[in-house]
Amino acid sequence: MHAPTPDAEVLTEPLRSRWSPSSFDPDHVIDDADLDVLVQAARWAPSRGNSQPWVLVVLRRDGRNHAAWCGTLARGNAWVRRASAVLVTAVRIGPDPDAEPGSKAAREVPADYACYDTGQAAAHVTLQARALDLHAHQFSGMDLDAAAEVLGVPAHFRVLSGIAVGRHLPPTEDDLVEREGRPRERRTTGDALRDGGWDVPWPAPRGEGGAA
Repeated sequence: MHAPTPDAEVLTEPLRSRWSPSSFDPDHVIDDADLDVLVQAARWAPSRGNSQPWVLVVLRRDGRNHAAWCGTLARGNAWVRRASAVLVTAVRIGPDPDAEPGSKAAREVPADYACYDTGQAAAHVTLQARALDLHAHQFSGMDLDAAAEVLGVPAHFRVLSGIAVGRHLPPTEDDLVEREGRPRERRTTGDALRDGGWDVPWPAPRGEGGAA
């Protein structure tokens, strides 16, 4: 029902079977080796000039700061508590005030696309999770300022999102059954893409912006 949808079958794995469940097995424990692989996936994501403007805070379920951080979740995101782990993404928004004067860290101001690069790191985590036979669900429904305080995030970083990771468990709660029963949909390529310019939807008829 979820993946792959018919028009996604042309994709390679793990893109083809990736989806974002909201029901996780509360008894599944993710091991340190798998967590390290997920972190490495983020570490090796591309970024502008290799700036790597992100930090991911790894929270194991029932581990250090997990319960306090869960208190920052929006009510509709209570399902996140069951995930085996959560990776909270933070993006650098300014120079490090504690860095040695004159050093790169003290001078460096993140580019406007630092959030774009952080998103790439998050995407790499979701795909690597699927390759490990796990699932990941990115979300933003939390009090970002409160989350930063709980996790001790310094002022030159901003909490951006979370990535819940774990093993999917078919839901029994009505709200999660309804949520996971929704069909997966995407805009058509004609809505989302343009061929050679904004005025021509993808794919353009031959000779109207497409390949000759």
